Amino acid sequence: MSRDAIKKAVGYKAAELVEDGMLIGLGTGSTAFFFIEKLIQRCRDGLKVHAIASSVQTLKQAQIGRIPLLDIDAVTSLDLTVDGADEIDPQKRMIKGGGGALVREKIVASMSKEMIVIVDESKCVDKLGVCKLPVEVIPFASHATLRRIEKLGYRGEFRKKADNSLFVTDNANHIIDIHFHEPRNNPEEDHEALMHIPGVVDTGFFFHLAGRVIIGFFDGQIVIKS
Repeated sequence: MSRDAIKKAVGYKAAELVEDGMLIGLGTGSTAFFFIEKLIQRCRDGLKVHAIASSVQTLKQAQIGRIPLLDIDAVTSLDLTVDGADEIDPQKRMIKGGGGALVREKIVASMSKEMIVIVDESKCVDKLGVCKLPVEVIPFASHATLRRIEKLGYRGEFRKKADNSLFVTDNANHIIDIHFHEPRNNPEEDHEALMHIPGVVDTGFFFHLAGRVIIGFFDGQIVIKS
């Protein structure tokens, strides 16, 4: 199976787990796109749900598909959130934020009774840190924040758009992508060190949030791990 076919398969599988009356958190990214696509179909077929979007991109897709949406400030908990991951290890620790929505995704996931993670097998790693770690920072003195990050021994760079301008998150912040020299033995320590830097909003490390993990394999298998 191609990577896009796997993303579609796991996204559609996750949408089958949504039940009538649920309040759903909609993730962001190329895999979550397919979950939302299938959820739109199910709503058209009579499924009754309400949803919260984790990004402007997701909000637009849900609005076009006429998924009933609520203001996130009108609710305090969600039944289920479905989202992808850039990496996930055997303890279900994750790196997220490749699409730039890590802070909103983390808020939505933390509000949920369960977060279902949808990935292809390439995202399953023994240790986190092969892919870049996004760190959202406020624009004020952001270059000083980058220097503080580098003083801790990390190699970081501002994320840029195709026109070479700085990437701006839905929160009007910037992202510094950290490229690790080697996989991380204790990502919790990395997260804590980075969070103590003034100007850092949050990191793309997600701990203690993942519930079921739906993994699509290149041979066509789909496995749900509890």
